[in-house]
Amino acid sequence: MFELLSKNGKARRGRLTLPHGIVETPIFMPIATKGAVKTLSSEDVAALGASILLSNTYHLLLRPGLEGIEKLGGLHHLMGWDKPILTDSGGYQVFSLSKMNKTKEEGVTFQAAGDSTRERYEDAMERSLRWAKRCKDAFLAPSSGAPAAAIPPSSLRPAGSAPGGGSPVFRPQTASLFGIVQGGTHEDLRERSLNGLKEIGFDGYAIGGLSVGEKREDAYRVAEFICDRMPEDKPRYFMGGGMPEEIVHYVSLGVDMFDCVLPTRNARHGTLFTWAEDPSTIDFDANPINFYKKLNVTAEPSQFDESPVDAFCDCSTCATVSRAYLRHLFSVGEILAMRLATIHNLRFYLRLMEELRNRGDR
Repeated sequence: MFELLSKNGKARRGRLTLPHGIVETPIFMPIATKGAVKTLSSEDVAALGASILLSNTYHLLLRPGLEGIEKLGGLHHLMGWDKPILTDSGGYQVFSLSKMNKTKEEGVTFQAAGDSTRERYEDAMERSLRWAKRCKDAFLAPSSGAPAAAIPPSSLRPAGSAPGGGSPVFRPQTASLFGIVQGGTHEDLRERSLNGLKEIGFDGYAIGGLSVGEKREDAYRVAEFICDRMPEDKPRYFMGGGMPEEIVHYVSLGVDMFDCVLPTRNARHGTLFTWAEDPSTIDFDANPINFYKKLNVTAEPSQFDESPVDAFCDCSTCATVSRAYLRHLFSVGEILAMRLATIHNLRFYLRLMEELRNRGDR
């Protein structure tokens, strides 16, 4: 599944070989939460250079639902996307919808909020390990023909088999399963979580529970602590991060995979990421922070600016649209504005990953 091609310090250059295609790492995965990247088609996203998308299990189970996805030929067929898809567990919704949920051993019901004490982190980490074991058992159960005894019967169907007892929706031979390291900013809890996940055994390991409001230095510290202890031969996925300079830093720590709503969400509000210089010449070791700028294209200075959004960008927006026109589209509420801005921001992030990979190839 994962091949480590080279290292530069702790930074890794790798390759994921998956049933739906090859993914070169480090990689950024555009967010297609409900089966689509907002304002873009699957064809648009592929043209920007994306090789893998991220969709959200929680939202897709709400609509169109497991049966709906199966009847429509599976998620790839539904989306018109023939490359890999990572579907996350919905764990971020447990955080972001905390006022609506209650977490128990059996799972999460969206009702009430909790606190963020160390005791809560420890309880959550231990509970997540138990869930991870049940997920792994459910993941493997269909191929063996009999569910593992540890899995509650009520949880078997959505996790591993099709409605009505038919063929499995998720098959171990065509899918991979990641274990998610939890524990907040507490290194001892993180280590216990990682050790427990390694004992269970997963195809890859993710760093969860960061980029949720903690100090950046704490996130950096925890990520480095975890990466230093992760298996070398498995892909490493930082969930939900982040700003361009954060991605550069996490790559330097040994992270392989990223997802984040920032490029698309910022684009829809008129904030664009632009290169401070030709990206092919950037030395990220010497300049790991100030290699880009943020442009508020809705602001007054763009009103009569006929220059492209970014002179160093190779996207179709920058090739055809001026800052003035894009500002006009935003000012009149034209949907095209969000589409053009999203094209640019996603291309910026995907180009960033290309340059980081190129550095690993040198």
